[in-house]
Amino acid sequence: MVQWKAEERAAIQAVFAKLDYESVGRETLTRLLVVYPWTRRYFGGFGNLFNSEAIMANPKVAAHGIVVLQGLEMALKNMDDIKNTYASLSELHSEKLQVDPGNFQLLGDCLTVVIATRMRTEFTPDIQAAWQKFLAVVVSALRKQYN
Repeated sequence: MVQWKAEERAAIQAVFAKLDYESVGRETLTRLLVVYPWTRRYFGGFGNLFNSEAIMANPKVAAHGIVVLQGLEMALKNMDDIKNTYASLSELHSEKLQVDPGNFQLLGDCLTVVIATRMRTEFTPDIQAAWQKFLAVVVSALRKQYN
């Protein structure tokens, strides 16, 4: 079980408080699909993902970006039991969607870049450390079904 310091919890909550789910979600998923084009294979039902302009304009990308952030919010609300909170999501991504588990880390990295560019100097090393710890726990929980 992960131990969270009060300062880490506060830092993670502060990051979430600043997130505009619509724009951050869209930008994060767009960044994933553009920088790591092989991830597009998991989004076959999303329509045109052939170039960065099409990806940025795709409403399904924007909608799924919001879903991703809402999923992370589930982890925020259940920080002491993320593994069990994500059990069904892990199974879905592993068994039904057959997503390569390494993509969870790539998505987390893209989200971190987006947050850092928006928060700028407010994304201090301490806040980033807490955020990275949070994402590591989330990624581990999502990978659980793969083990």
